[in-house]
Amino acid sequence: MRRLIAFEHLSLDGYFVDQNGEMTWAKHDHDAEFNAFTTENAMGGGVLLFGRVTYDLMASFWPTPQASQGFPVVAERMKNSPKVVFSRTLQHASWNNTQLVRGDLVTAVHNMKSEPGEGMVILGSGSIVSQLALAGLIDEFQIIVNPIALGGGRTLFEGLQERLSLRLTNSRVFRNGKVFLCYEPIA
Repeated sequence: MRRLIAFEHLSLDGYFVDQNGEMTWAKHDHDAEFNAFTTENAMGGGVLLFGRVTYDLMASFWPTPQASQGFPVVAERMKNSPKVVFSRTLQHASWNNTQLVRGDLVTAVHNMKSEPGEGMVILGSGSIVSQLALAGLIDEFQIIVNPIALGGGRTLFEGLQERLSLRLTNSRVFRNGKVFLCYEPIA
């Protein structure tokens, strides 16, 4: 079965987007250590999964010359990787190598996991994360805790109706104050 990873940025006070629904606070900085980690992580391969809002944000940045100049490896990976966007409202997915899925999210991802191929990674897309976590379909949560408090916004597991127990499997502290935490669900 294909593995599904959720890769998420969180503020120190637990939000994945701020009060305006934005993630600009989690942007990459000019820290060589963290940027090397991001580049290495982007080389992992697999299918990228997005909700519509995150898809719109990613599609507006990663294909730009600014992204290619600032983050060439990540921009190339984002451009060429197979992508799936889950949306009931999006009419067309125009970003390179993107498939639009309108059906039931849980059923679609369950079916995708049972197909042969590389793993899958959810980037952002908090409402998708909470739905798939509740359904037991996420195999690993990779969280970057950013040294910023937002004071409000949306939590990553908003809407989760049952307790989700996790086990820490890896961690790393960066000089820029960001912390990488990797968790797996406890069955």
